[in-house]
Amino acid sequence: MPEELVVALPGRPVPVLGRGERLVTWSAEDLASTHDVRRVWDLAAVGRLLDGLRRTDPAAVWAAAHGLPAPPRVQDQPDLLAAAEDPSHPTSDDGQLNPAWLRERSADEPDRSASLALEVQRLQEERLRGLPDLRTDPVVAPLPVLTAWSESAAALLAVELGATGLPLDRAVAAAYLEEHVGPRPRDEAEARRQREERDAPVHARFPGPAVDLRSPAQVKELLGRVGLDLPDTRSWRLEAHAGAVPAVAALLAWRKAERLSTTNGWAWLDGQVTPAGRLHGSWGAADAAAGRMTVSAGLHSLPAELRHAVRAEPGHLLVRADLGQVEPRVLAAVSHDPGLVAATRQPDLYAPVAAALGCDRPTAKVAVLAAMYGQTSGTAGAALRRMERAYPRAMAYLRTAEEAGRTGQPLRTCGGRLVHAVPPVGQEAAYGRFTRNAAVQGAAAELFKAWAVTVRDRLLGTGAEIVLCLHDELLLHVPEDSAPDAVQLLHDALASVGSWWAAGSGVGFRTEVGVGASWADARTG
Repeated sequence: MPEELVVALPGRPVPVLGRGERLVTWSAEDLASTHDVRRVWDLAAVGRLLDGLRRTDPAAVWAAAHGLPAPPRVQDQPDLLAAAEDPSHPTSDDGQLNPAWLRERSADEPDRSASLALEVQRLQEERLRGLPDLRTDPVVAPLPVLTAWSESAAALLAVELGATGLPLDRAVAAAYLEEHVGPRPRDEAEARRQREERDAPVHARFPGPAVDLRSPAQVKELLGRVGLDLPDTRSWRLEAHAGAVPAVAALLAWRKAERLSTTNGWAWLDGQVTPAGRLHGSWGAADAAAGRMTVSAGLHSLPAELRHAVRAEPGHLLVRADLGQVEPRVLAAVSHDPGLVAATRQPDLYAPVAAALGCDRPTAKVAVLAAMYGQTSGTAGAALRRMERAYPRAMAYLRTAEEAGRTGQPLRTCGGRLVHAVPPVGQEAAYGRFTRNAAVQGAAAELFKAWAVTVRDRLLGTGAEIVLCLHDELLLHVPEDSAPDAVQLLHDALASVGSWWAAGSGVGFRTEVGVGASWADARTG
């Protein structure tokens, strides 16, 4: 018996779901006050998945579902045109959703509003069911449909993460900033003086007049004074010279302190962390590239040293879980390469890969990562060439994804996400490398989010909560006595997700879990 779909309408209470019912909403943001919703289809989230939408207002989602061109934003329309709109019908003559009806009548016609949302859901699901399912054993439902449900739940999780916030000890953070940035400035004049004091040790290392260290062009000229003619001033390029040139080492140390000051300094602590000690960011369920979760407030770039300040509240612990070697394991699942699949059954995937390539483990790791990122030379060049013989199906999968980017052909992840890849003239090679990686990274993001929302579902009502999703890492804030249960839950949830996400592949997924009072203490392993 099919499940019944119930529509959540903006501005109205969220309906209570009965057994066998699922919620359809234009956006999970409309469910911000409801933290016990388990089954949701987010029309905007599915629009991002299916059509790569960057706009997710109802009119844009409606247009994409019906194969119509993107409508103008309501705020972009001239007032005179808006005044002439007829609000009596939900759609216009051209088939677009009528902005005037949405503004003035949709709340008064709930049945009609619900039918529009259900029509979009039906069209989205029909298209998802028409996409290929790359699994060898397509259990339960097509993978793109399952991905739509998990992406919808991830959109709800993003809303909750923003509301919950990350527990952060302000005193610990302040002590670290005082040591590495300087005392809290009383005013802008003192802040400027502190910047000059941080700059001084670098200027002392270079001959000639001082320059603006925040200007790449001026820093490039500065490096020329010590005999370095470099194409750019990126840190990874400078690191190769830091051991031999003390001035470069000083510049890199300055950059670290400057980045801390500007991104996670006093202004960040005062403006982003509440007096109660919660850091709130604005979360997104999928970026516009490969669909990874995003967040503001400096959370994704939080320096490792500040992880000591991310501390559990009294009576609680932090449980950290990291998907181990997830991208090569995902590559094995989506390419069905038998040799790589066999390697995933080992705790350390790179050990059998090294044996197959006839090299040491570090070289094998570099070769696998280079293959996924489109690197074809360097220290792992010989091992990369041997990968073609050892893992031909995996390499063929990557080449196909790269060719799509080079030629501007549509590319979808295994879960159905449309990856935008229309290369500008002259940048075909770069776009090919992007799509080569996006096919794997996007699939890994879908696996991670399916795992995260499964964990979320099983935590509801336990007093534990997810407080951070960082790349391939989950951070849970749990009552102290339930930490062992949370550890087991993380392992069980991954096993459950792997059983349907990679059904029939034989791929093994692993998570490393650690528990501690702070994020830094909750080391995995």
